[in-house]
Amino acid sequence: MNDPKAKTRINKFLASTGICSRRQADELIRTGKVSINGQKAKLGDQVTGKEKILVNKKPVTANKEKIYIAFHKPFGVICTTDPNANNNVIDYINFPSRIFPIGRLDVESSGLMILTNDGDIVNKISKAQNRFEKEYIVTVDQQVTPEALEKMKKGIVMLGQKTLPAKVEKISPHQFTITIIQGLNRQIRRMCEAVHYEVKILKRIRIKNITIDGLGRGKWRHLTPEEVTELLKD
Repeated sequence: MNDPKAKTRINKFLASTGICSRRQADELIRTGKVSINGQKAKLGDQVTGKEKILVNKKPVTANKEKIYIAFHKPFGVICTTDPNANNNVIDYINFPSRIFPIGRLDVESSGLMILTNDGDIVNKISKAQNRFEKEYIVTVDQQVTPEALEKMKKGIVMLGQKTLPAKVEKISPHQFTITIIQGLNRQIRRMCEAVHYEVKILKRIRIKNITIDGLGRGKWRHLTPEEVTELLKD
């Protein structure tokens, strides 16, 4: 407690435990759901982790080890930590300690997800300015044309904004790869709709330096130390 170098902001500490992101921690603090040694926490409070910290009246302790896993999500699995949701990703993996998914992959899509207990990584991967590339294979209902791919490459207006430039490459008459750095709601499906394509299959195959290669559907693996280092690099 007396060593200021050992202290960290309460929102960062909560994120490091894996229960929420920093933004969610700020909201919990604002709504009075976090206490430190019996006192309601305030934004900007600093802790060492040795205090009695409660969130929603439940004790929170620091994680001893950071966990990062890659998971090949099958079609139909829901990206939520809500235990009441059927076929949610947490129950599907059944990992022995608390983890949560970074970002989302809609229920109709499959492919690579990263799960962790490190709340600090959420903002790194979620924010476009950090340039975390996410690559997908898309199968559509019509012949892929150069004109449609060029429109997606330059950006599509959706949800009141224009998507950032994307990398797009045709790989077969009905398939192409697309690499984006944003994560707008159902972004790729909406981009395809804008050029009159219906997505039949959407599969994410890469997040930054992590690929789905060799990872069977429904399987997961720990990231290597080298992968984690590169993933966290600014």
